[in-house]
Amino acid sequence: MEHFHQKRKSYKCVFLDLDDTIWDFHTNAKISLKEAFDDMGLGRFADFDVFFARYAKKNTELWELYEKNEITKDYLMKERFRYPLEKIGIEDDSLRKELGDAYLRLLPTRTTLMPHARELLTYLSEKYPLTIVSNGFVDVQYKKLNHSGISHFFTHFVFSEDAGALKPDKKIFEYALALNKARAEDAIMIGDNFEADIKGAMNAGIDQLFFNPAGKSIVSNHAPNYAVSSLKSIFEIL
Repeated sequence: MEHFHQKRKSYKCVFLDLDDTIWDFHTNAKISLKEAFDDMGLGRFADFDVFFARYAKKNTELWELYEKNEITKDYLMKERFRYPLEKIGIEDDSLRKELGDAYLRLLPTRTTLMPHARELLTYLSEKYPLTIVSNGFVDVQYKKLNHSGISHFFTHFVFSEDAGALKPDKKIFEYALALNKARAEDAIMIGDNFEADIKGAMNAGIDQLFFNPAGKSIVSNHAPNYAVSSLKSIFEIL
C-alpha cells in the first residue's frame, strides 16, 4: 500500500540502505547457506528449511541488538550459527566456524537484487548523487556491490564501521550529509528497516521513504513521509 504524507519536493541527494532494499539479502543468504549446508553434509542432521528459518530469525534478533550497541560484531557472527547448530544437536565450535566462514565467502558473491532495484538505481543516479548508508560490515558490503555490478551508481558509501555510529544513530546520517556537503532538508533516506532507516533519518531531520514490500504494520507516533510496497513506485516520488 503506497501512501505519501507530503507533496513531492526536490532533493539534492538520496541515501539508500543496501540489504533488502537494493540487494536481496534474504534470497542471497538462503542460497549461500544452502550451498554451505550441503557441502558440509548437515542434511543428515536437519531439514534445511527448518535450519534456515532458525538462522534467519536469530540473525534478525542479533542485528537488532547490534544496532543498539548491546552486542559486538564478533558475538553476532558467532551466535547466529551457534544457535541453529545447537538446535540440531551440534555443539562444535570448529564446525560452527567452518559454516560461518563458508557462508561469508559465498554470500557477497550472490547477485540477486530486489525487484526493480537496477532500474531504480539507473533512474535515480542520473538525477541525484546516491549514497549507500549501511550498518553492514565494510568488506562484505563492498563485495556485494561489486559482484552485483551496482557500485558505479553510487557517489558515496557510508558504513557504520567508518562513520563510528550505527543506524538509527543520527551521527551516521550526519556523516553522509557531510560527505554530500548537504543539509538535512536536502536529503531523503530510502530503506526497509523502520527502526534503523526510517527512525534514524527522522532523528537526523531527514525525510524518509519506507520500502515495505511485506506490508508490515508499524506502531509509531510518526509516519514516514512516504511508504511504498514496490521500488517501482519511487519513480512517481523522486
